Amino acid sequence: MENVKSLTPLSKTVVGVQFLFVAFGATVLVPLLVGMDPSTALFTAGIGTLVFHLVTKGIVPIFLGSSFAFIAPIIKATELYGLPGTLSGLVAVGAVYFLMSALVKWQGIGVIKRLFPPVVIGPVIMLIGLSLSSTGVNMASEDWILALIALATAIVVSMFAKGLLKLIPIFSGIIVGYIVAIAMGKIDFSAIAAAPWISFPKFVTPQFSWQAILFMAPVAIAPVIEHIGDIYAVNQVTGKDFVKDPGLHRTMFGDGIACSIAGLIGGPPVTTYSEVTGAMILTKVTDPVVFRIAAITGIVFSLVGKISVFLKTIPNAVLGGIMLLLFGMIAATGVNNMIANKTDMSNTRNLVIASLILTTGIGGAIFKVGDFTFAGIGLAAMVGVLLNLILPKQKEDKEMETQQQ
Repeated sequence: MENVKSLTPLSKTVVGVQFLFVAFGATVLVPLLVGMDPSTALFTAGIGTLVFHLVTKGIVPIFLGSSFAFIAPIIKATELYGLPGTLSGLVAVGAVYFLMSALVKWQGIGVIKRLFPPVVIGPVIMLIGLSLSSTGVNMASEDWILALIALATAIVVSMFAKGLLKLIPIFSGIIVGYIVAIAMGKIDFSAIAAAPWISFPKFVTPQFSWQAILFMAPVAIAPVIEHIGDIYAVNQVTGKDFVKDPGLHRTMFGDGIACSIAGLIGGPPVTTYSEVTGAMILTKVTDPVVFRIAAITGIVFSLVGKISVFLKTIPNAVLGGIMLLLFGMIAATGVNNMIANKTDMSNTRNLVIASLILTTGIGGAIFKVGDFTFAGIGLAAMVGVLLNLILPKQKEDKEMETQQQ
């Protein structure tokens, strides 16, 4: 593979566009599932990535795309508070990143590990996937043939494909499912033909809602931990230590600003994308300029009106088929998080914490005082954090914690 120092401007542009396509499927899938404008998500991903690079001195090769952690909370919050109210909660997600950034700057990364150990984060990640499993089944049931074709394509690509293709199973499943839907006569192209070539994304202004803020903010715990893991992964790929320079507190702050900007104009929160890190490993291209080119390409795509309309013609069954795999994999990632960190589930304390996180989230527990409602993944995450702080640790817990630090 061509060394990054020898890449011409044209080569960097080509690789940057490729990186966008690696992130494209996941970035537009989130708004399609929660009722937001996919063009707005592309725009906020691009702007958010550029802002992140500005905050981090332009030296960290990162692309920010739509976060799957917020799909279920956005759907529920929109039902309770409407989209404008929900957006105020998404703006507040950035404040959680700011708080974590300040804690890391003050106390170091150890404080994050103490507040959010694997026994809390693992079950919360599992909830993110499991909470939408029924939605995926319902969407797939609209046309099981289309759903299974999209699902099978995503599985085959993720398991057997080579090169960059292996990194885009979601995108591949959607494309193949869409082509089959065309062959079955299930796509109406009239809306695409009528759509303008140039069109601005549909920006939505937030409406302040304390309930939505308190509902949404705790969900940020999972992507904050994901952010830390991705920064360390980028460190390994590049051979540099971005935890020290520009500093983990600065990368968190940049991600938080990007999340708040997304909420201010009607897009989903953004997060670091492991898929793009995988593309970086494959291509050996680590120049941050390439990631900024991907961001600018996303912004350009968001201004093409026909792209947004095209994305909205994707059959629900195709999206449902992808969801069956995607959300199951998210849940499995939560399990793997606990296994990788050697979480002892025979330990009564860990068993209690994990059990109550799962039953609170899956069971639909609601904490309500007056007009204030706290439920879903946010409530479950808060239960886990509080239990971790309150329940006494046994001797072996403390020894394990010392070894991990």
